[in-house]
Amino acid sequence: MAHDHDANELEDHDRGLSHDLPTLLSRRRALTLLGGAGLAAALAGCGIGGNGDDAGGSTGNGAAQTGSAASSTTSSGASSAEIPEETAGPYPGDGSNGVNVLTESGIVRSDITRSFGSASGVAEGVPLTIKLKVLDTANGSGALAGAAVYLWHCDRDGRYSLYSDGVTEENYLRGVQQTGGDGTVTFTSIYPAAYSGRWPHVHFEVYPSLEAATTVSGKLRTSQLALPEAACKQVYATDGYSQSVQNLAQTSLDTDMVFADGYSLQLATVTGNVTDGMTATLNVPV
Repeated sequence: MAHDHDANELEDHDRGLSHDLPTLLSRRRALTLLGGAGLAAALAGCGIGGNGDDAGGSTGNGAAQTGSAASSTTSSGASSAEIPEETAGPYPGDGSNGVNVLTESGIVRSDITRSFGSASGVAEGVPLTIKLKVLDTANGSGALAGAAVYLWHCDRDGRYSLYSDGVTEENYLRGVQQTGGDGTVTFTSIYPAAYSGRWPHVHFEVYPSLEAATTVSGKLRTSQLALPEAACKQVYATDGYSQSVQNLAQTSLDTDMVFADGYSLQLATVTGNVTDGMTATLNVPV
């Protein structure tokens, strides 16, 4: 598969901050780290956009449970709170950094474990079902039917298809689904690795419709889902995830570059087990 990206980016893979730092400094994060009305005015003058506050969230149940919510969360979890805007990172595959997989035939699918088109790779790992429910905060946080979600994440070795050495010709672990009447999309995937410098996570973008997603227009939100520590530790104790054990031990949700300023709206509930598979669920208010 042809794509145009800087070869130097591939060398930066799994080097921690280099994954997501280039687009990390959102107005929300700058205000959190530095504070002050003067800074807010200065950022506004520079045209740096803002996004919603972190709020709400709950812990999971079952064999694998979520961790506790961030102590730095500042809002009360009102139904009108939107999921925070976050960086898409350098490997989005949406045309904003090289290759655009969203315009390719085959990207609309629920099972993202396999590559499509001329690629044939299969992502191995503990099975993970990802269920997102998109909510419309402008309409009482009711289900947003007919929207679309583009979701992607790294594989068991911390590699991103289309970009990382060894999988540049693959497009697995990427897919688009349209929300049903209940606002829900479901993806069949594998549990992602913990790579150096980042807490285990899943990227996603929300679009107003399937047509908008496949033409990359009118995007409503870019954000990330955080996976809970208890579930991660269960998965990383299995074959194939040995490097993730060390990487997980070197970071935390409270120090992660994306989630450090509050993650309660982004912390998924994970249930299940490593034998039968895990299920991660998250509400996505936009």
